[in-house]
Amino acid sequence: MENMIQRESAEYSPVFETVISALEELMQDWEIEDPIRSDTRVVADLGFESIDLIQMISFLEKAFRLRSGSLVDILVIDGRYVDDLLVGEIAEIIGSRIMQSAER
Repeated sequence: MENMIQRESAEYSPVFETVISALEELMQDWEIEDPIRSDTRVVADLGFESIDLIQMISFLEKAFRLRSGSLVDILVIDGRYVDDLLVGEIAEIIGSRIMQSAER
């Protein structure tokens, strides 16, 4: 139950909204009808392929004014490429990176 509440509140955060905007811009010519939510999977639900994931990272780095290459590691866990990512996970990772940058 707590996880569901966290996901719902994450969908109203400015970071989440910016992630959604970046994804929508990237996918503007795609025919995706379902709304993007925190539990939307970028590969299984949105149809992203490996090149799309790289473009997504670039879009997000620009959208959040992060240095180039700073988000590439979200595509790799324990030395292996991830199979899929939830939009909420992406927003959480970016949010924590922004907080870490602010603390420095």
